[in-house]
Amino acid sequence: MDLKLTGKTAVVTGASRGIGLATVRTLIDEGVRVVGAARTITPEFRDTGAHPVAADLSTPEGVTLLIDTALTELGGIDLLVNNVGGGNGTTVGFDQADDAVWMRAFELNLLATVRATRAALPSLIERRGAIVNISSISGLVPGAFPVTGAVSAAITAFGKSVSEEFGPRGVRVNTVSPSMVNTTAFRDPNGEFAQWAAAADVTVDELIQRLIKDERVTAGRITEPEEVAALIAFLLSDVAGNITGGNHLIDGGMNKTV
Repeated sequence: MDLKLTGKTAVVTGASRGIGLATVRTLIDEGVRVVGAARTITPEFRDTGAHPVAADLSTPEGVTLLIDTALTELGGIDLLVNNVGGGNGTTVGFDQADDAVWMRAFELNLLATVRATRAALPSLIERRGAIVNISSISGLVPGAFPVTGAVSAAITAFGKSVSEEFGPRGVRVNTVSPSMVNTTAFRDPNGEFAQWAAAADVTVDELIQRLIKDERVTAGRITEPEEVAALIAFLLSDVAGNITGGNHLIDGGMNKTV
């Protein structure tokens, strides 16, 4: 399928690894010129051919640097992917989550999305562009960890509100909510997930399979970043020209509600 994205311009946040890196690669393969931002510019990100911006998007200054650079490099923004996130204190329960933990979660997830959208919106309106915000299934199926996953529900609601306000002016806004995705968060040998596996005296793969079973994932596996990126690219494209305001799950059937 030709997504008709050739010649478009895009900004991708959280672009150095995982879903963000896969999205950058997918968009470039579709002929899109991309400016991407992350706090750390990885070799893999630099090799994509995107224009890299090293910025802390949990701060207003970082977002301003990104969008100003994108407008200079690209001449305008057609597409915006708000993917940056994390910092949710996954090992912290509610009784340990102080104000600093909550503020970090909101700054890096919700407010980074809000600020990038606000800064890019004039160009997106002019070009009748599209936005995809990355939320999480935890916004629909909240669990014990992380309690700050509640911020995902705010991201989803924000996307719906912006789609309603700016849809009549030609800007489409959609949300993508993955569940477990096969990123470095799972595969980092020094990461939290590896530590959980060690504490349970199982391998990382065994722990993933246990989670798949416990969460009743219909497909029997976790999602690959490239699968999320393909959904994002479709939603950004004119092929999806009448799809807006939706929250699109990619969870292998984990969510059992209608």
